[in-house]
Amino acid sequence: MHHCTYDDFLRVEICLGTVVSAQPYPEARRSAYILHIDCGPVLGVKQSSAQITAHYTPEQLLGRRVMVVSNVPPKQVGRVMSEVLVLGFHDAEGGVVLAQPDVPSPPVSLPNGTRLL
Repeated sequence: MHHCTYDDFLRVEICLGTVVSAQPYPEARRSAYILHIDCGPVLGVKQSSAQITAHYTPEQLLGRRVMVVSNVPPKQVGRVMSEVLVLGFHDAEGGVVLAQPDVPSPPVSLPNGTRLL
Protein backbone atom coordinates (compact mmCIF):
# COMPACT_ATOMS: atom_id res chain seq x y z
CA MET A 1 0.00 0.00 0.00
CA HIS A 2 1.32 3.42 -0.95
CA HIS A 3 0.98 6.09 1.72
CA CYS A 4 0.42 9.72 0.86
CA THR A 5 1.25 12.66 3.04
CA TYR A 6 -1.29 15.20 4.16
CA ASP A 7 0.27 17.63 1.68
CA ASP A 8 -0.28 15.05 -1.11
CA PHE A 9 -3.95 14.87 -0.14
CA LEU A 10 -4.30 18.66 -0.13
CA ARG A 11 -3.07 18.79 -3.74
CA VAL A 12 -6.19 16.87 -4.82
CA GLU A 13 -8.94 19.45 -5.22
CA ILE A 14 -12.23 17.74 -4.40
CA CYS A 15 -15.25 19.98 -4.51
CA LEU A 16 -19.01 19.84 -4.43
CA GLY A 17 -21.15 20.35 -7.50
CA THR A 18 -24.72 19.92 -8.72
CA VAL A 19 -25.64 17.94 -11.83
CA VAL A 20 -27.44 20.36 -14.16
CA SER A 21 -27.77 17.99 -17.13
CA ALA A 22 -27.34 14.26 -17.67
CA GLN A 23 -27.68 12.43 -20.95
CA PRO A 24 -26.89 8.94 -22.17
CA TYR A 25 -23.57 8.50 -23.97
CA PRO A 26 -24.34 5.55 -26.29
CA GLU A 27 -21.04 5.89 -28.19
CA ALA A 28 -18.97 5.14 -25.06
CA ARG A 29 -17.16 1.78 -24.90
CA ARG A 30 -18.59 1.20 -21.42
CA SER A 31 -22.05 2.39 -20.43
CA ALA A 32 -21.81 6.05 -19.39
CA TYR A 33 -23.57 9.39 -19.12
CA ILE A 34 -22.42 12.83 -20.16
CA LEU A 35 -22.87 15.10 -17.16
CA HIS A 36 -22.72 18.88 -16.84
CA ILE A 37 -21.93 19.81 -13.26
CA ASP A 38 -22.22 23.27 -11.71
CA CYS A 39 -19.01 23.55 -9.68
CA GLY A 40 -19.68 27.04 -8.34
CA PRO A 41 -18.76 30.57 -9.37
CA VAL A 42 -15.00 30.01 -9.61
CA LEU A 43 -14.98 26.82 -11.70
CA GLY A 44 -18.33 27.18 -13.46
CA VAL A 45 -20.10 24.33 -15.23
CA LYS A 46 -17.83 21.39 -16.07
CA GLN A 47 -18.43 18.38 -18.30
CA SER A 48 -17.70 14.79 -17.35
CA SER A 49 -18.16 11.34 -18.81
CA ALA A 50 -19.26 9.13 -15.91
CA GLN A 51 -19.78 5.37 -15.82
CA ILE A 52 -22.60 5.52 -13.28
CA THR A 53 -25.41 3.88 -15.24
CA ALA A 54 -25.81 0.80 -12.98
CA HIS A 55 -27.64 2.67 -10.20
CA TYR A 56 -28.81 5.97 -11.71
CA THR A 57 -30.97 7.21 -14.57
CA PRO A 58 -30.40 10.64 -16.12
CA GLU A 59 -33.60 11.84 -14.43
CA GLN A 60 -32.34 10.71 -11.00
CA LEU A 61 -29.08 12.58 -11.53
CA LEU A 62 -30.59 16.02 -12.27
CA GLY A 63 -30.12 18.24 -9.25
CA ARG A 64 -28.05 15.62 -7.40
CA ARG A 65 -25.07 16.87 -5.39
CA VAL A 66 -21.83 15.12 -6.35
CA MET A 67 -18.18 15.29 -5.39
CA VAL A 68 -15.64 15.85 -8.17
CA VAL A 69 -11.88 16.10 -8.50
CA SER A 70 -11.49 19.43 -10.25
CA ASN A 71 -7.74 19.60 -10.83
CA VAL A 72 -7.25 16.54 -13.01
CA PRO A 73 -6.15 17.26 -16.58
CA PRO A 74 -9.00 17.16 -19.11
CA LYS A 75 -9.33 13.72 -20.72
CA GLN A 76 -10.78 12.97 -24.13
CA VAL A 77 -13.33 10.15 -23.76
CA GLY A 78 -14.56 9.47 -27.27
CA ARG A 79 -16.19 12.67 -28.48
CA VAL A 80 -16.45 14.10 -24.96
CA MET A 81 -13.79 16.15 -23.16
CA SER A 82 -14.12 15.10 -19.52
CA GLU A 83 -13.05 18.07 -17.37
CA VAL A 84 -13.65 16.71 -13.85
CA LEU A 85 -13.64 13.27 -12.25
CA VAL A 86 -16.89 12.30 -10.53
CA LEU A 87 -16.18 10.32 -7.34
CA GLY A 88 -17.84 7.07 -6.41
CA PHE A 89 -17.35 3.57 -5.06
CA HIS A 90 -17.57 0.25 -6.92
CA ASP A 91 -20.16 -2.12 -5.50
CA ALA A 92 -19.67 -5.91 -5.44
CA GLU A 93 -20.93 -6.20 -9.03
CA GLY A 94 -18.75 -3.36 -10.36
CA GLY A 95 -21.45 -0.69 -10.53
CA VAL A 96 -20.60 2.77 -9.23
CA VAL A 97 -22.33 4.39 -6.24
CA LEU A 98 -21.75 8.13 -6.04
CA ALA A 99 -19.82 9.73 -3.18
CA GLN A 100 -21.85 12.66 -1.91
CA PRO A 101 -22.43 14.69 1.25
CA ASP A 102 -24.89 13.12 3.67
CA VAL A 103 -26.83 16.35 4.16
CA PRO A 104 -28.67 17.88 1.20
CA SER A 105 -28.55 21.63 0.69
CA PRO A 106 -30.65 23.20 2.26
CA PRO A 107 -30.95 22.94 5.30
CA VAL A 108 -27.14 23.07 5.56
CA SER A 109 -25.49 25.67 3.36
CA LEU A 110 -22.99 23.82 1.14
CA PRO A 111 -22.65 25.95 -1.99
CA ASN A 112 -21.36 24.50 -5.25
CA GLY A 113 -17.58 24.75 -5.34
CA THR A 114 -17.18 24.02 -1.61
CA ARG A 115 -13.89 22.16 -1.25
CA LEU A 116 -13.48 18.94 0.71
CA LEU A 117 -11.14 19.40 3.67
